[in-house]
Amino acid sequence: MVPSDVLTELHAGGVLVITLNRPDRLNAWTYDLGDRYFEELDRADDDPNVRAVVVTGAGRAFCAGMDVDTLREVSAGGRPRVPAAGRRMTHAQQFRKPLVAAINGACVGFGLVQVLACDIRFISESAYLLPAFTQRGLNAEYGVSWLLPRMIGQTRAAEWLFSGRRMGAVEAERIGLVNYIASDNALLDECLEYTRTLAETSSPVALADTKAQISQDWLRSRVEAEDHAKSFSTMPAHRVDFAEGVRSFVERRLPAFAPLPPRTNSDDDPDAR
Repeated sequence: MVPSDVLTELHAGGVLVITLNRPDRLNAWTYDLGDRYFEELDRADDDPNVRAVVVTGAGRAFCAGMDVDTLREVSAGGRPRVPAAGRRMTHAQQFRKPLVAAINGACVGFGLVQVLACDIRFISESAYLLPAFTQRGLNAEYGVSWLLPRMIGQTRAAEWLFSGRRMGAVEAERIGLVNYIASDNALLDECLEYTRTLAETSSPVALADTKAQISQDWLRSRVEAEDHAKSFSTMPAHRVDFAEGVRSFVERRLPAFAPLPPRTNSDDDPDAR
């Protein structure tokens, strides 16, 4: 039996771990792997038992970029197909629940694109990040040129994308590209502990709306962002969760928030988010 190139395992607290599973190829990205990864995210988005997702790689790498066979095909003039179901290559950015990266090794090119789509990033001490676009004759792909300057500043983003150099864990944390550094043998455990706490203590509806606010408010004025935030208070799900959040605080217990409702058509439209 051929093992799947994407594995899933549901952990305590509703935390789903998705593992890119091509360790013999350093989890290099293929279109088939991408389809399966995005399909698992879609299933997790609609699964009430899943409160958050951790994505990591099997073996000694997170993802070594696009698979070399695919690169040869593209560079020879072959036309790469798009992901299934009309998805963008940045489809993970449409995931409504917390998405946490556990970067366990080399994270290159397209692997970096997927890591930047996550909300929180943990990195092991020996792991590194590498854009590698210009060294392959490519521009900064899939919106990286839009996202990176907002994360680490325009000057740092320009230097890194131009040079395509390796960035280690210490530098990545110092400039705010990752949130936490963990030892190599404790990375997944620490990431799971953080994500489980998030899943058990925070409202799924509030997390989804906050995630959307963080993305959308880059394009709003301060006043528009403030008014948009106020509009949530009239929504029934927010009123219910607010009441439960106050009760659980007063009663000194974990809150019992309802799961995130299934997606609507507008949730699948990037321009509607």
